[in-house]
Amino acid sequence: MYNNYCDNWERLVKAVFDRDKLKQLALAPSREPSTRSISRASSSSISSANSPIHEQILRLEGFTVNEPDWERLLPPDYENIISRSVNRVTYATKNDLYLSLCESPILLDGGKMSFHLDKRTGKKCYMIGAKELKITWGDIPKYWEWKSQIDSRFSIVAKLLEVWWLDIRGKIEAKMLSPNTHYAAYLVYRLAKNFKGLGSANGMIKFLIHEDDADAEKPATTLRLQPPKDTNSQNAVMRRPDGWMEVAMGHFYTDKGVGMVEARLLETNCWKRGLIVEGIEFRPLNADSVIFSKKNVKKVKKGFLSKLGISQKVIYKKTKKM
Repeated sequence: MYNNYCDNWERLVKAVFDRDKLKQLALAPSREPSTRSISRASSSSISSANSPIHEQILRLEGFTVNEPDWERLLPPDYENIISRSVNRVTYATKNDLYLSLCESPILLDGGKMSFHLDKRTGKKCYMIGAKELKITWGDIPKYWEWKSQIDSRFSIVAKLLEVWWLDIRGKIEAKMLSPNTHYAAYLVYRLAKNFKGLGSANGMIKFLIHEDDADAEKPATTLRLQPPKDTNSQNAVMRRPDGWMEVAMGHFYTDKGVGMVEARLLETNCWKRGLIVEGIEFRPLNADSVIFSKKNVKKVKKGFLSKLGISQKVIYKKTKKM
């Protein structure tokens, strides 16, 4: 059933009218669409492959959406995912939940990572926070400083003071990602005013079938860490809507969903400083980055979560049923 869900994902079309939206919706009514629904979905009505699926739906007619339909658009393990949220995720309907996860990332596992859905495809996106990355010399105050930044979704980020050997790795279980999908890993960072030695670095992606399989590396990709004058240049730095920058470290395909995927940044040719790392994000190719929204933020009294060093207190409020 799970593979069937993935194979037919592109046939599940969903949508919503502008923010008062939630009034008229339509999508193929099952994971195995009827001949009638497939023919409608494959017509010129959804010819724009680059627009979000929930906008493509506006071109379809003759379908009615209910809660089971919207639930099929969510990942099969969505209940497990939101149960791991740092803050309680509340919603009135499944379409509320789907749209919320597309528009506002949530923090998981005590603030170690964030999660959202790609608006174009509905597929999973995760960012691993800096504290969960393996940073060589990262625990030595002489080389790295750990500090909070008001515009970060995580409680702390890593700032490079000075090192020669820059080596940053981030891992995620392949089964956590959407299967049969082309993904990219992005370093999310910014440069301090006094940065130096950060012209370029090597980016690598590898699958670790076993934790100790540390030598199965793919050829490295040269990354430019400074914004180029030519925005069309290969491996260009991109400015994110949340104020950070990102650069693609490499690409991979989740065909079997087995083992760990590791993204690595490596530079060992000179002294460098001034790199501020927020995390490494894994999301489908061509998927957009999403702002960690501070709307509906509710301050919570100090307690167990604050002891974990979690600064973001986001509670999604129930939206009134239309």
